[in-house]
Amino acid sequence: MKVVEQIKLPIVNEMERFEEKFKESMISKVPLLNRITHYIVRRKGKQMRPMFVFLVAKMVSDGNFDERTYRGASVIELIHTATLVHDDVVDDSNRRRGFFSLNALWKNKIAVLVGDFLLSKGLLLSIDNGDFDLLRLISVAVREMSEGELLQIEKARKLDITEAIYFDIIRQKTATLIAACCGIGAASVGADEETVEKMRKFGELIGIAFQIKDDLFDYTDDKIGKPTGIDIKEQKMTLPLIFALNNCEKKEHKWLINSVKNHNKDKKRVKEIISFVKEKGGIEYTTQKMLDYQQKALEILNTYPESEYKNSLTLMVNYVIDRKI
Repeated sequence: MKVVEQIKLPIVNEMERFEEKFKESMISKVPLLNRITHYIVRRKGKQMRPMFVFLVAKMVSDGNFDERTYRGASVIELIHTATLVHDDVVDDSNRRRGFFSLNALWKNKIAVLVGDFLLSKGLLLSIDNGDFDLLRLISVAVREMSEGELLQIEKARKLDITEAIYFDIIRQKTATLIAACCGIGAASVGADEETVEKMRKFGELIGIAFQIKDDLFDYTDDKIGKPTGIDIKEQKMTLPLIFALNNCEKKEHKWLINSVKNHNKDKKRVKEIISFVKEKGGIEYTTQKMLDYQQKALEILNTYPESEYKNSLTLMVNYVIDRKI
């Protein structure tokens, strides 16, 4: 059995019900919109976000939850999908998860409007049901995701990124959404503020570990979802590169910055950068940081009694580190 299916086991029925509710939440009177949202539903990914919502909700409430948790998961998925649609327009990307992106099929104007529609659907789902606490959690995440993306763009221009700024960027860009999933899971079942914050922190730790793993893929030779060296080509300063820059001679530092800035499209030079980063211990250092975040997340889980939901979340934390794509 695949790991993702194993993680899903305690919430299989809930995930099936969620899919129906998520489809319903996107219905519109405009036929074109319905065609597009049908396309979105058909090409869904692993659905990690709703899984986090349900597993956390069940773990902190001894296995109980109601419609509010389903709404929380739907809001996350609606707003997250809206941000992905807009991201594809911003990045001028024609593909997502092996499928054509909305902007590739229906052009930018329609893609932006669909993103706006999904965002408003998510907001209204919360407002109409008085789920203001859940809406606050996801709204903070969307604000931080935008700030993180803009901070990364600003820093890519100057290549003056420090380790502290790198962690700021990935906490906002990636970790904040997983943090919102876990916080919403707890809040949806009426957990106290301390528990909601504890679960939000748990999600943030996993999110940071997840992004570090993604950044490590740029330096591996395995057959993975993205080609090696793509971050370097896009002038993204990730932790292995930052570590190498901080631990090299002045002359090497100059060569490295010049390579990333002016020779990032040269395949041979990109390979040389990857080799240099490996020689300087950038991979070992980054891997250790990732494992530290994984450990902190597991420590939070270990404050809860044994349950099938806790076991699935433990599997999820380990999957983030061990995944091959």
